[in-house]
Amino acid sequence: MLMAKILRLHILPSDGKVLRAQNLDVSFPLTPEVKKLIADMKTTVKKAPGIGLAAPQVGVNIKLAVIYLEEFGLKGFTIINPVVVSRSIKKSIMQEGCLSIPGVFGPVKRPAKVEVFAQTEEGTKILIQGDGLLGKVLQHEIDHLNGVLIADKIIKK
Repeated sequence: MLMAKILRLHILPSDGKVLRAQNLDVSFPLTPEVKKLIADMKTTVKKAPGIGLAAPQVGVNIKLAVIYLEEFGLKGFTIINPVVVSRSIKKSIMQEGCLSIPGVFGPVKRPAKVEVFAQTEEGTKILIQGDGLLGKVLQHEIDHLNGVLIADKIIKK
């Protein structure tokens, strides 16, 4: 098996086209190329360091993201073809940053809790309930898959 490699992160403004492009659904079973992409994305998000990474951020316009919250006690995982199926009415504000907009951090208001329907790397359909940091990361990465960046959401003073 090939060693996973660190991928080039696409950043604004130069890579705006790929970051804002429409992303395609991933079909199953996963191709060897998509499996390699996932391994490389896991390595990339750890080294960045980051807590989430969506495929468009490494120049691949498909609906796939990796969540890496191991330092917060949650095992890393991959979400494929994710869709937010419910959002709490209650909102919360959290400081967010983005690997595609280095050095930019700001307050982003999002639903406090979400339910996300997605698929695992094996194609198993799952429902993830997320609040707190997990809820924010899920929403942030799914935004990426819909061409939305925190630059669109940071609360202006």
